[in-house]
Amino acid sequence: MRAAYITQLGSPDVIRYGELPPPVPGPHDVLVDVEVSAVNHVDTFVRSGAWRTPVEFPFVIGRDLVGTVVRAGPGAPGFQAGDRVWCNSLGHDGRQGAAAEQAVVPVDRLYHLPNNVAAVDAVALAHPAATAHLALFTHGGLRPGETVAVLGAGGNVGSALVVMAVRAGARVIAVASGRDAEYVRSLGAHEVVDYRSPDVAGQIRAAAPHGVDVHVDTSGRNDLDTAVDLLASRGRVVLMAGLRTRPVLPVGPLYLMDRSVHGFAISHADTAQLADAARGINDLLAQGLLRPRATEVLPLSEAEQAHRRLDEGKVHGKLVLRVHD
Repeated sequence: MRAAYITQLGSPDVIRYGELPPPVPGPHDVLVDVEVSAVNHVDTFVRSGAWRTPVEFPFVIGRDLVGTVVRAGPGAPGFQAGDRVWCNSLGHDGRQGAAAEQAVVPVDRLYHLPNNVAAVDAVALAHPAATAHLALFTHGGLRPGETVAVLGAGGNVGSALVVMAVRAGARVIAVASGRDAEYVRSLGAHEVVDYRSPDVAGQIRAAAPHGVDVHVDTSGRNDLDTAVDLLASRGRVVLMAGLRTRPVLPVGPLYLMDRSVHGFAISHADTAQLADAARGINDLLAQGLLRPRATEVLPLSEAEQAHRRLDEGKVHGKLVLRVHD
């Protein structure tokens, strides 16, 4: 089968495109013909070695896929040949990746794709939407009626955060660029603050005088001093990025007001958490409430170029690799 793979860790030029033996599923696996695979920042971290995880060479890159079931093992009930499916947790912890003509997916990491959902849309959302779900509900403990501040609301994860929070009955204060204001409002944000404003925190505080219940910054800047100060009593800051930041931790306001800071990486999510996120994502996909803003589709043979562009910050939207037409 054709695949994008590496035989060593390193820069994008270690990515090869060529033939590998097809994968062999076990009894609890499903063999999938891959149609499309997304390219995520975490894929570049695994490829370079910045994110340490077991890698068996040759290693197929990529985490997310949409495809069609070829066959399911005897211990993989619920799937049969021809089912359209998706997955967002390959290419990590010893699992081979998704950027190939075929992939083996453990049955507890595979989900049915709702009818009439485009493969490119679904794979573009697989990683950011799951990240948003875990941030809001698994780690943020969001409840109806609460107020959420989303920084970076115009991005892939940020826009999914807005949609999910609004759908859950929360009030959303979105921070985004001025050019994204109308888009973010169209997702249901109740208040929009331009991130270039001289007093972003002041505007959030004015919009939520009693504080925000959940604060999520998708940019990874992690200004905890400001974020904690914006929280309501028992409010939560959720950290989802910022490997190289070392922010000051304002201990006093945290313990005096029962506030908290939660960090998480989607790579650590267990199969039950990922399945819960998948159910929520499928519901929003089926209703047409969750859509990627911009996608660019490239052939699988351009995987190296896709990684290079992502490393250089030259991607606006989501890159998708088309494996099968």
